[in-house]
Amino acid sequence: MARIIWIYGLISGSIIVASIIIGILLGTDSMGGGSVVLGYLIMLIALSVIFVGIKRYRDRDLGGVIRFRTALIMGVGIAGVAALAYTLGWEVYLAATNYRFIGEYTDGLIAAKKAAGASTSEMAKLQIDIAWMKDVYAHPLKRMAMTAVEIAPVGLTVALVSAGLLCFPRVLPARQHAGGQTPNQESPSGSESAEKSI
Repeated sequence: MARIIWIYGLISGSIIVASIIIGILLGTDSMGGGSVVLGYLIMLIALSVIFVGIKRYRDRDLGGVIRFRTALIMGVGIAGVAALAYTLGWEVYLAATNYRFIGEYTDGLIAAKKAAGASTSEMAKLQIDIAWMKDVYAHPLKRMAMTAVEIAPVGLTVALVSAGLLCFPRVLPARQHAGGQTPNQESPSGSESAEKSI
């Protein structure tokens, strides 16, 4: 189980951080709500790997049947590894770009607010929020914790849904090999068959 958790978790986290960084580099990362929606959509798609990982373990290692608790533990494990990969990947990107992201991001927020005709009180509130964000980004542990928290709700939700579905063997059942056996099942040996026929 641990091997599958690490493999699928690393795949998921790598997809998320790579997609977000590519979006920033291509200039498609706007400062509006659309970028937030896009970011969480990327996370949701990448974290669907949780479902694939649990199903693979159920079908190939458990003969097509898995308990909800086992599936949930596995799903949370994959989500945790994905969060770790995402956080470390983001830290590498920040270091490679001399940590200029937060400055560019907050400048974009201010420009967008001014373009929308924000009032003085709205701008003041934005400045408070920006000061908080810059303070968080100035401390590595706070920054990494905030990065990990971004992915946590999506990961837990996908893990719960996946476990809830896949604990039912009839949901995308394992493909059976010749003889009606799932991949981890072996046909009885000749001696066992003889014993059963006696």
